[in-house]
Amino acid sequence: MAPNMVIKNMPFKVGQTVAIAGYNTPDAASFSVNIGHNDETLALHLNPRFDASGDKDTIVCNSKKHGMWEQEVRPGGFCFLRGQNFKIIIKLTCGGFLITLPNGFQFTFPNRFCSDEYSYFCFDGDASIRSIQIY
Repeated sequence: MAPNMVIKNMPFKVGQTVAIAGYNTPDAASFSVNIGHNDETLALHLNPRFDASGDKDTIVCNSKKHGMWEQEVRPGGFCFLRGQNFKIIIKLTCGGFLITLPNGFQFTFPNRFCSDEYSYFCFDGDASIRSIQIY
């Protein structure tokens, strides 16, 4: 699957927060938000699945190192609706990515690469991204 949108050379550093606003298509199966160094090295793969890969209404998080997926984490808290707007807030800390979903549910995914800066963002699947703000 080709990415919908790729952003390179946009620094995202420890202590900063990125707010991502988008819209899920009415027939959405899944979408993903990816943050890392490049498409082969992703520190965060956030993948809400409405109905994809055998999962229904599930969030799957992972990281990818040298093109190989690592251990999946399923934090719960799925709150996305097809055909609706959403906002995801991600704060990069020394220990991980503090993720806040549209309903306020929070969880942390570990910063497995221990980098203090990432500059690659990629968005895939059945969502259109309306805005990205780093602060």
